[in-house]
Amino acid sequence: MNFRTQPLQTAVVGIFALALAGPVLAQNPCAAKNPCAAKNPCAAKNPCAASSKIDPKLVTRPKGTKLAIGDRAEMLKLGGTLWSDTKLSTNNLTCNTCHQGGAGFQKTFTQPYPHYVAMAKDKGGFKKINLDEMVQFCLVAPMASKTLAWDSKELAALTLYTAQMQKSFKPAAAAKGNPCAAKNPCAAKNPCAAKNPCAAKK
Repeated sequence: MNFRTQPLQTAVVGIFALALAGPVLAQNPCAAKNPCAAKNPCAAKNPCAASSKIDPKLVTRPKGTKLAIGDRAEMLKLGGTLWSDTKLSTNNLTCNTCHQGGAGFQKTFTQPYPHYVAMAKDKGGFKKINLDEMVQFCLVAPMASKTLAWDSKELAALTLYTAQMQKSFKPAAAAKGNPCAAKNPCAAKNPCAAKNPCAAKK
């Protein structure tokens, strides 16, 4: 046997084997980057959550203040328009961003105001909060904006529109509408975690 040619023959055989294995590795779905390994978008910081504590005086209705009044139908129409108006914020959020389909509201939303709201307690120290005050709270906190005038038609319209939504609010339906409340599809057993069928047996 010519031992000088053996390394060359071995190399040729190795290259040929890799060429044959290439298509098999390429077809292996587990060889690709696991899409479930990507950062869960629902795990990211919630843009609808208040980022820091706020001064409760900013959103506490001054004594003696009365909300503006007007034709109910017109006020509800205005409230609906403002509900999706990005001009009310400085970060392009709207009321609808966080509460589309009732999402973002807790079970306590079914209770008459004033009542306990977790975000208002955590970020403002409120044990209970009125609905118009909560509207102002959302403007200042998640929407990073300024409060509306307490006697303004806009605040009254948003408060009335939110109260109208409260009447038909269903906690279970709202939870289903929240994409981040659903079970994470990537949390299921990873099919690539099983023994790789493409791997050679030892």
